[in-house]
Amino acid sequence: MTRPFDVICMGRAAVDLYGEQIGGRLEDMQTFTKYLGGSPANTAVGVARLGLKPAMLTRVGDEHNGRFVRETLAAEGVDVSLVRTDPKRLTALVFLGIQDRETFPLIFYRDHCADMAIDAQDVAAAPMASATALLLSGTHLSQPQTYRACMTAAELARAAGTRVVLDIDYRPVLWGLTSPGMGEQRFVPSDQVSAHLQTVLPACDLVVGTEEEIHIAGGSADTHAAIRRIRALTTATIVVKRGPGGCVVFDGAIPERLEDGLQGPGFPVDVYNVLGAGDAFMAGFLRGWLVDEPLARCCTFANACGALVVSRHGCAPAMPSWEELQHFMARGSSTRRLREDIGLEHLHRVTTRTRRWKELCILAFDHRVQFDELVARHGGGPGRIEAFKSLVAEAARRVAHTEAGDALDAGMILDSRFGQDILPALTGKGWWVARPVELPGSRPLVFEPAQPLMLEMRNWPAEHVAKCLVAWHPEDPAELRATQLARLEELQAASVATSHEFLVEVVPPRDMPADDWTLAQAMGQMYEAGIRPDWWKLPPTGSEEAWDRIATVIHENDPHCRGVLLLGLEASEKLLRIGFEAAAPHSICRGFAVGRSIFADAAAGWFAHQLDDAQVIADVAARYARLIRLWREARANHVPSLV
Repeated sequence: MTRPFDVICMGRAAVDLYGEQIGGRLEDMQTFTKYLGGSPANTAVGVARLGLKPAMLTRVGDEHNGRFVRETLAAEGVDVSLVRTDPKRLTALVFLGIQDRETFPLIFYRDHCADMAIDAQDVAAAPMASATALLLSGTHLSQPQTYRACMTAAELARAAGTRVVLDIDYRPVLWGLTSPGMGEQRFVPSDQVSAHLQTVLPACDLVVGTEEEIHIAGGSADTHAAIRRIRALTTATIVVKRGPGGCVVFDGAIPERLEDGLQGPGFPVDVYNVLGAGDAFMAGFLRGWLVDEPLARCCTFANACGALVVSRHGCAPAMPSWEELQHFMARGSSTRRLREDIGLEHLHRVTTRTRRWKELCILAFDHRVQFDELVARHGGGPGRIEAFKSLVAEAARRVAHTEAGDALDAGMILDSRFGQDILPALTGKGWWVARPVELPGSRPLVFEPAQPLMLEMRNWPAEHVAKCLVAWHPEDPAELRATQLARLEELQAASVATSHEFLVEVVPPRDMPADDWTLAQAMGQMYEAGIRPDWWKLPPTGSEEAWDRIATVIHENDPHCRGVLLLGLEASEKLLRIGFEAAAPHSICRGFAVGRSIFADAAAGWFAHQLDDAQVIADVAARYARLIRLWREARANHVPSLV
């Protein structure tokens, strides 16, 4: 029987604050990156990225971090219908660092936290019967209330034929066995903890832990004796994680020698960060175990996932996608320092994107020079430009509510120089938002921000896309191409380092000849140099051959490219319709990003004091809405090509 969920992950869901200064003490950390955290939540993300259907059962606070946890889980494909918002408690928090190859300090802020308020009333029979498996985490066995909730869930699961999985996940500090400042300590022997864990083992179908965790569950510092004790209490499959040594599995009677268990060899990689590797291991093992793959295959999945995550910063964001995992298992890597494998890291980046777009209809009004000229002609100053751009944004918002609907997504491209007060109102509202980085008219390309681009983009909200216009022709002199490529490499590096997408807008110089090959050749030159934009923005072309070449060069160089957006170049609606009709058969074209064709007339009238605010909003809204309808009509007339 097919069930809605493959696994329900129950327990910890928190915010991880990871120190960015690698090689320093946690005391010396100056900046932190925020990630989703908590062992079951990390595993839920890992399972989702591997193509299964997880749900999360937990509580979060009624505050910003709680909303972050819920939204992040949902964006990753984890069902959050069993995530309750606790009105009285805060979401848990963890500070983590990477000091050296053996030292990974962390501090848990979990006193009276939301996920430890889970009780038996949060657990019901129907959800437990809706999944193939239930994953429990050891931390939630440490307190009476959460222990009862876990045991209730396990009983209901077993009654429904749902398999029960235990990740021992032993953190002595969370059992009150160390001082709060010893969060990184992995093992403290305790007969009381061992006896408590052993009450859970009979309900389990799968038990997973490191050798130290097996020791605490089995009540013995001798691994073989501990495994035998666990087997005496449960028929569960027992998986012992051995770090770089891989794992060993016991699916029946325990042999005389541990080496006679099923061996799952590890992957030789450079260890960068052990935090989260166990959660990745669990996700990989479940990817096989939940669909009844042979145990040897489950081990391979698990060890490969662990190897990938141990090579990266963070836990949940480091989890591999299914495509990435298959690539790594089939081809390996040219380096043990996986985070330096450019191809593998690119595959990770592009296959773990969480924002999904259908077709984009974008109003681009990031223009700066054109507005400077209007102010110079009619007077006013920067404040007048900001006021006009606010009117354009309002027109776009009105159209988005009435025209875009479910079939299309709306967006804006807006500069921070004249739009600094508009951008915050767009962020977090579901808009596709991009902002320019190029100095207008520069050739060779120069960036507008005074500070280095990476520092500039660190200040942006994560959802903002970096848009860069580059005047490029395939026949440009080699020195000019090299200079422009160096700037694009800087843009790409900054985007990757700050977790932003980037768009490259290619416009051939008007004084140079162009034909059906020009754009595809220009893009090919950039791809050959290693530039792989998330998006392209290109002038419209009425040539079917030109579109075939554009689609081919993208698919041959980066099949995960988000796609192409059509720019307007102040073309008339008639010319844009022709461009839309030519692009519509090609799935690589995802919509348009048009500006002056929509707002130029309104700008001329408003700056000349011939139109008032209401007339500007009405005119811009009408033109934007007409372009959306033109694009829809063009798309409706064609079945997009898969070329």
